[in-house]
Amino acid sequence: MIPEIGTGALAVGAALALYGAVAAAVGAGTGRPALIASAQHAALAVFALVTGCVLLLASAFLTFDFSVRYVAIQTNLATPFYYRITAVWGALEGSILLWAWMLTLYTLVMVLRHRAQRALYPWALAVMLGIVAFFLVVMTIPAPPFERLTPVPPDGRGLNPLLEDTGMITHPVALYLGFTGFSVPFAFALAALITGRVGDAWIATTRRWTIIAWYFLSLGLLIGGWWSYHVLGWGGYWAWDPVENAAFMPWLTGTAFLHSAMIQERRRMLKLWNISLVILTFGLTIFGTFLTRSGVIASVHAFSQGSIGAFFLSFLALVLLGAFGLLAWRWDRLRADGELDSVLSRESAFLLNNLALVAAAFTVFFGTVFPLLSEAVRGVKVSVGAPFFNQVNVPLFLALIFLMGVGPLIAWRRASVENLTRNFLGPVAVGIGAAAVLWLVGVRSTLAVLTLGLTVFTAGTIALDFSRAARTRMRGGLGLLPAMATVLRRHNRRYGGFAIHFGILIIALGVTGSQAWSVQTEATLRPGEAVRLAGYQVRFDGLSAAQDSTHAKVIGTFTVSNGRGEVTVMRPTKKFYPQEQSPIAGVDYRMGLKEDLYLVLGDFARDGSQATVKALVNRLVSWIWIGGLVLTLGALLAIIPDDTRA
Repeated sequence: MIPEIGTGALAVGAALALYGAVAAAVGAGTGRPALIASAQHAALAVFALVTGCVLLLASAFLTFDFSVRYVAIQTNLATPFYYRITAVWGALEGSILLWAWMLTLYTLVMVLRHRAQRALYPWALAVMLGIVAFFLVVMTIPAPPFERLTPVPPDGRGLNPLLEDTGMITHPVALYLGFTGFSVPFAFALAALITGRVGDAWIATTRRWTIIAWYFLSLGLLIGGWWSYHVLGWGGYWAWDPVENAAFMPWLTGTAFLHSAMIQERRRMLKLWNISLVILTFGLTIFGTFLTRSGVIASVHAFSQGSIGAFFLSFLALVLLGAFGLLAWRWDRLRADGELDSVLSRESAFLLNNLALVAAAFTVFFGTVFPLLSEAVRGVKVSVGAPFFNQVNVPLFLALIFLMGVGPLIAWRRASVENLTRNFLGPVAVGIGAAAVLWLVGVRSTLAVLTLGLTVFTAGTIALDFSRAARTRMRGGLGLLPAMATVLRRHNRRYGGFAIHFGILIIALGVTGSQAWSVQTEATLRPGEAVRLAGYQVRFDGLSAAQDSTHAKVIGTFTVSNGRGEVTVMRPTKKFYPQEQSPIAGVDYRMGLKEDLYLVLGDFARDGSQATVKALVNRLVSWIWIGGLVLTLGALLAIIPDDTRA
């Protein structure tokens, strides 16, 4: 009965979402509160139905109900309990269901939070329910998660081995919360265009929504990097893969919007630009969904090819044409009330920040879609790899680090010589000094020296601003720690942003160190033989075999020692799954603040007489994950309401 109940619930949910979208729009247009209330009830019902569908599908996985095709494909009788839960969203149909559920959750929270507002909220509700309706239609036509399988097989195929990881419960959830979260600012932006209220109200309403969506997308990207690092066995965390790029592009434009929104709030400028950024960010989330699920790209992260590409492409075209059509309709109301007074001003710094972020998004978009365009036009596959993305984007990211330091401290409207000297002389001197020290101690990578010098400069501007604010409080009689707490509590939005910047600087430190100073080697060893790398000796001790519930594995045992006399045993593996033609690497690693040691077992002799091992010493990688923690704390600080009583 599960296939029929689930399919029926999704069809009813799609009808209710479509009805709610129409009712909210008609109620808003005719001033009939009863229709708006009816749309709200429809939103609540849709949330309940989709939640029920998620629970129903989870139940099918937990009970091995192979009458559901999706369950039979994504699990088998040997799949552990934990992975049967994560398998719910492990492939195409389930991921769309999770996406739709999160959309209904955001819609529910929006109803509870904004239902008293009557200016923009009804139209925003109509947009949100329209988006929900589309995703539910997708699940009733091209990608049904409850499709019945006949005859019912005695066992299923099994989960993709790469998805048997704890990251499966955090990475997709965080990423989807980010993607779907951007639908709320988009809905309010369209509501502003429809009603002609294109001032600052929609910006103020959506600020926290945008920060929440941006944070979850950031978290999803970082967890994805960690997953790639410790699961895929290649020793890296970012490969400019098309699916990685699909998530990175809306992050870039969403970051640009968060910065330019401050200019609109302060100077009544960039109205047209901000609405365009929100439309573009939401459009890129749909484009990323199309890339991931249409089968047009080959990626280790992509879902299996489905028939939903045309649906998403059509929806994307409808979204962009409709949104930019509204933008053209309201063009005359989107003129800025203020103007740029000077190139040396905070407005200019934020504008340059926006241009760099959008330029980076464009280059990532171009590099991602160019192979598809080349194959479509010329019939020739062209590869655009990491060298292109690094060469184009590294200068843009360096400019962004510099602007992170300049933007918050330079004066609004027009910066004076006194303002520039007082705010930047010290941080510039510290940054130059740090670069000089690095050069003197033997760092000869110009890019690394420049990056770390800019990072120190920007960190210096953050420290300078915070210390000034704390000293001001201390003059009022507070101690150091109470003064710091008061500054954070009263100006949480500003210093939450600074904490986010500081987290990004720490991430930049980790990326720079891992790119500039990591080393690796590969060797084929007999038992008792060793390979040396960066002060480590890795000795091969032998091979053993083991059987897990879903796979067999060969375990390589290596004794690792260093110059300090520390000894540890590491056991990388090769996993053999019945449903896979090639073995999957199971890496072993030892993490540290300075460096990680990372071992990957390669080919081996069946009699254990020799094995190939790839050893990597990755420098400063742990600082990427530490930066993610700092970014999390900053986002939480920026989201909480301001405490003006402090």
